[in-house]
Amino acid sequence: MKYLKPCFRTLFAVITLALTMSCAFAGRQIEEKLVPSVQSTLASAIADRGAPRLIGDPRLTQTWLAEMSTRLARRMPDPEARTEFLITVQYEASRAGLDPQLVLAVITHESAFRKYAISSASARGYMQVMPFWVRLIGSPEHNLFHLRTNLRYGCVILRHYLDIEKGDTVRALARY
Repeated sequence: MKYLKPCFRTLFAVITLALTMSCAFAGRQIEEKLVPSVQSTLASAIADRGAPRLIGDPRLTQTWLAEMSTRLARRMPDPEARTEFLITVQYEASRAGLDPQLVLAVITHESAFRKYAISSASARGYMQVMPFWVRLIGSPEHNLFHLRTNLRYGCVILRHYLDIEKGDTVRALARY
């Protein structure tokens, strides 16, 4: 549990900085033309359909799951739905090379954990994924309100933005 606290402090600082900087980059979240190799790579990342499971040291992941479940209890009262949500967040974040805490912070900011959230720009779901991404890297049957689909797209897109911004979390979050 002690290892989580420094992580939260760092994450809080990054998110605070990103939110203050987002004003400077507001409106940059537009559909960009992707080169075919990037489009293919992102489409491949979306296509994998392995079953969500906790990835990493079982002791640490179970500790993380218990801690996050307690924190989310008020937002998600159903324990089974909450557990499925957290396992999916941890799985999709890990497979995209992201910190699950960063993904939870994005979800907090973007949708306040509302599965069916729709923004004024038509972004959808927990991670507020823009529908044009389905056309660019997915397939028409992908439903952005489906838990796994939304988290998969959101994590792959955030990873893409981190790669574009050479690992600069603040700039990647501003793009997101």
